[in-house]
Amino acid sequence: MHMGKNRLEAFSDGVLAIIITIMVLEMKVPHGEDIAALWPLFPVFLSYILSFVYVGIYWNNHHHLFHAVQRVDGQVLWANLHLLFWLSLFPIITGWMGENLFAPLPSALYGVVLLMASTAYWILTRAIISAEGQSSLLAKAIGKDNKGNLSLVLYAAAIPLAFVNQWVSQTLYVAVALMWLVPDRRIEKVLTE
Repeated sequence: MHMGKNRLEAFSDGVLAIIITIMVLEMKVPHGEDIAALWPLFPVFLSYILSFVYVGIYWNNHHHLFHAVQRVDGQVLWANLHLLFWLSLFPIITGWMGENLFAPLPSALYGVVLLMASTAYWILTRAIISAEGQSSLLAKAIGKDNKGNLSLVLYAAAIPLAFVNQWVSQTLYVAVALMWLVPDRRIEKVLTE
């Protein structure tokens, strides 16, 4: 049975808005009125910025993805929930990493969450293609997915590297985010043909 996509999109938008809200609430009000009172918040703020950008990237690409979708089925609904599960872990892992000054273990586990969210997004695209068929617009748009595959490789490399030098891992996380700042144009290109 195929269903409309509107409820899935509305639910996903709501969950992503809540994730951002929880992340910002993790930043505590500074104690003191001078600029020095802000310094302890700096690492938490940096981790918040990175995670905010990642949630924004997922929201933007999710929007583009479902713009190309005609209908969804139960498999797509579950795949979408799987993605939202991993994204819902962003607030806790972001706060933990920032509170602990980007220490190796929190940095590595941040990478695990990024890797799993990326994998879940890949699964979601495959579930949609399965529901709509190999000749669908999305199947044509996704193609080989070089950028998505490179992201997975960089996350997988960043996780163990966090125990060698967590700043190398953080650089890889920022590099992947920068790769995805521009929405996935493959979908737009196919939709305008």
